[in-house]
Order: sequence, then C-alpha cells, then structure tokens
Amino acid sequence: MATTYRALLTTPGVVGLVIAGSIARLPQAMIGIGIITMLVQQTGLYWLAGSVAGVFTLANAIIGPHISRLVDQRGQRQVLPWVTAFSTGMLLALIMAVYSGAPTLVLFILAALAGSMPSMPAMIRARWTHLFRGTSKLHTAFSLDTVLTELTYIIGPPLAIGLSTHFFAEAGPLVAVLLLVIGVTAFLQQRQTEPTVVVASKRAASSVLLIPGLRTIVLALLALGVIGGSVDVAVVAFANAQGWPASATFILAAYALGSMIAGLTFGTLRVSLPMEQQFFVGVLITTVTALLPLLSPDVYILSGMLFVAGMSFAPTMVIVMNLGTIIVPPSKITEGLTWMTTGISVGVALGGVVSGLLIDIYGAQAGFCVAIGAGLVMVMTVFMGQRTLRDASVTVSEGIA
Repeated sequence: MATTYRALLTTPGVVGLVIAGSIARLPQAMIGIGIITMLVQQTGLYWLAGSVAGVFTLANAIIGPHISRLVDQRGQRQVLPWVTAFSTGMLLALIMAVYSGAPTLVLFILAALAGSMPSMPAMIRARWTHLFRGTSKLHTAFSLDTVLTELTYIIGPPLAIGLSTHFFAEAGPLVAVLLLVIGVTAFLQQRQTEPTVVVASKRAASSVLLIPGLRTIVLALLALGVIGGSVDVAVVAFANAQGWPASATFILAAYALGSMIAGLTFGTLRVSLPMEQQFFVGVLITTVTALLPLLSPDVYILSGMLFVAGMSFAPTMVIVMNLGTIIVPPSKITEGLTWMTTGISVGVALGGVVSGLLIDIYGAQAGFCVAIGAGLVMVMTVFMGQRTLRDASVTVSEGIA
C-alpha cells in the first residue's frame, strides 16, 4: 500500500495539490453547519437556521454546475478568484446580517447569493483527472481524494460548531470564510497541476447531463447521498433513544473510519471487472450492508455494524468518479464532476429531511429504513443503466485506442 501511494505523491505538484486542496475543501463541510449553529446561537430558532442553511445548499447545487462550466471554458485561474471573492463577500454580509438582526428575507437572499461558492471538490478532482487520465494512478488518486473528503467531514462540522459555541456565534462561519480565501489562493498557486482549457466543439455546448450514462451516475449518487444523510440523522436519534446522545460522535466516526480504511486499501487494488460492473457490485454491497444497523441492540453493536457498512462507501465513490472521467469529455470534466458532487450533496440533504420526518413518527429505526429504500433505488438505477454505461465506456475506450 505504501509503495502505491508513494508513487502517487512523488509525482511533481501532487503534494502541493493535496495540501492546498485539503484546506480549500474544508469550508464546504463547515459553512452549512456553521450557518445553522450561528443562527441557533443568535435567534434560538431551529426552523430559521435549517431553512437559511437549506437555501444556501440548494443555491449551491443549482449555481455550482454553471460556475464549473465557465471554469471548463475559461480555466480555473480566470474564474475562481472572482467567484470566490463574490461568495466570500456574500457570506460576510450574511454573517453581519445575522449579527445585526436583519429581517428574515435578507438572510434568505444573502444565503442564496452565498451559494455561488465554487465546488472545490470538483476543481480538485478535475486536476487529478488532468494529471492521471487514462493511467492506473487515477484510481489511486481518487481513492486518496475520497479519504481526504471523509476526513474533511470528520473535522469540519465539529470545528464549526466548537468555534461558534466556545467563542461567539459567528466564529464558525468566519473561520470557514477565512479558510476558503486561504485555500483557494493556495490552490491557484499550484500551477503545475492546473488543467489546460480544452476547446469544445459547438455540438458539445449542450448540457453535460445529455451525455449518455451521466444521468444514471448522478441519480445513483443522489441515492447514495440519501443513505449517508439518513444514517447521520438516524444515528443521532438512536443515540438519544439509548440515553447516550454523545455516543453519536464515535458511532459516526466508526462509519467514516470503515470508509477511509476501505478507500485506502481499494486504491492499491486493480480490479479486472469492467467499470460499470464494478459500479453495480459496489451499490449492491452498499445496499445489503445498509440492513446491518437494523440488527443493532445498542450503540456498541451499531458502531461495529456501521464500520462494516461504511467499508463499501469510499470504494463505490472511487469507482463512480473513475467512471465519470471515462464518459465525460475533457472539455466538460469540471462541470460533469460538479453535477456528480451536486447529486450526492442534494441526496444528503434529502436523506436528512425524510429520515427526520419518519423518525419523529416511527422512531430511530425508521431512519435506517430510509437508507435501505434509497439503496434499492440505487441498485435499480445502476442495473437499468448498465447498457448505457457500458456503451459509453466502450465508445470512449475505442476512441482512445
């Protein structure tokens, strides 16, 4: 394992990309929960906090692919400074509005404008693709990237919450904004890994979602996001029902740890199955292991069950990112990766909402049932899309050959 990752990290520019990218992606995990914590601390209104954060997330999901399309057309260095400056300004304006007790409508408008924050995970993955497209190192790079993403979501939310609760309400979002500026600035300094702009034909100017197979991937990732979002909420509810609310922290850490270990290991493997079949096997295992939490009588067993369930998460993400880079042309790669990231982000939000509603009515176990339902949808989506994915992969492979 060490040899495989050493070979990756010794590639010129990769260490700088890993460090700068890790800083740049951290705000993505901090802003949403930071807005919620800030508003709860200032107003005590959970509905307002959740709604403003939801507007930010929805706006980011809608605006993000359009920004990424512009990046594909103009280049990261030409677009990211302006977009980052605007979104930073809107985030600071939102923080000031909360501090000064501005009307609710103002908060919603500013949250929507702040949603113009660029999708840094997609920008980072576009660089991995630029460096290693068509080589075995791309598989390892996406494995490392997935593990770093997991770490981001382990570190980011507790950091944002801790800053806002221990210092002052606006501290979490303020630090997130500062990290966004530092991270993007450092990221743009890594010119050795920056993708070149690939000029697309006029025929290719249509939406990236019209590319055969990409809709299957985005829908599957949306369902995968629902699994993650519903498990998060269900674990919190389960921990509360067991009379040990704090145990949710180590239960979710076990889930992430299983994913990270599997992701690092998977990055060293070379699987002979066609990529679309790997995708199907991955989502099938994810769905089957989603049943495990229902067998848990206490928080300790649940931790073990989720550790096992989490082991399919990162490998599936690695497979789907690899598949996406195969079927999306270089001229649209950032936009395509952003749609994939958007799919899973929207799924996480949707999973949290649906599982929360069912938990209120039927109890904590109902949240885990949402994950199972989403898994079945994901399996059917990928199964029905096998032919399209295979044809798209073969067409591109023949073109390369």
